[in-house]
Amino acid sequence: MKTAERVPHETQVYNYVFQRCLFAYHESQKFLHGKVFEIGTGSGYGAEYIAPQCDEFVTVDKFESGVDFSMMKNVKFIKMEVPPFHDIPSNQFDFVICYQVIEHIEPDVEFVSEIQRILKPGGQAVFTTPNIKTSLARNPWHVREYTDDQLYQLLKKYFTSVQKDGVFGNHTVNNYVEENRKKVNQIMRWDIFKLQYILPASWLKVPYDLLNSWNRKKIASEHQDLSSSIHVTDFFRKAYQDDALDLFFIATK
Repeated sequence: MKTAERVPHETQVYNYVFQRCLFAYHESQKFLHGKVFEIGTGSGYGAEYIAPQCDEFVTVDKFESGVDFSMMKNVKFIKMEVPPFHDIPSNQFDFVICYQVIEHIEPDVEFVSEIQRILKPGGQAVFTTPNIKTSLARNPWHVREYTDDQLYQLLKKYFTSVQKDGVFGNHTVNNYVEENRKKVNQIMRWDIFKLQYILPASWLKVPYDLLNSWNRKKIASEHQDLSSSIHVTDFFRKAYQDDALDLFFIATK
């Protein structure tokens, strides 16, 4: 894994980002079961929301987890940088979940190949990742972002079928997105030479984090009720359209 991000949670400032990321777990509660392999433990949302309905839940991350898994009898945490998935046998899992991770992976072809390998025949991999068509600026923490067709073509190399869905928001979410768009555009107007797309990512991470934090705090200050009121239930999944916030793809082996 080339890069990694952690989403601040339980704060008004980052509430929109947190709820948007949490949506994938709430949505996939509807169909995940059996043996599940999670890529990207993060703050342990998979263990909290998905593991209780699974026979076995294996979660991997490049960093040690701050979550105490000792009381979760069906959960196993492995510190592992991927790909490949070292010592994970082939044809083992009913589902692999990969939420907001693939955009951080440099060797994405090998990554998808390894996911296909560890799935049982007929097993499914569930991916969420930002939709580059609705991204407002370059995120230097991402190795790349995908169009729907780019991700579809990548997955079709290794899977028999790919369901293309997207993550969308209701009126409250769309109001927040529009406020964010206005403020990002105000910042971007100073980048007259489009340096964000030219400079190395390592040069942009600190200014990106500072400006992103300033922007989120400004929205929370000026639109306190809007920022704090967004809930995971304000997001929904439907067939992909270009205005999707995130890609939500389900690939079947």
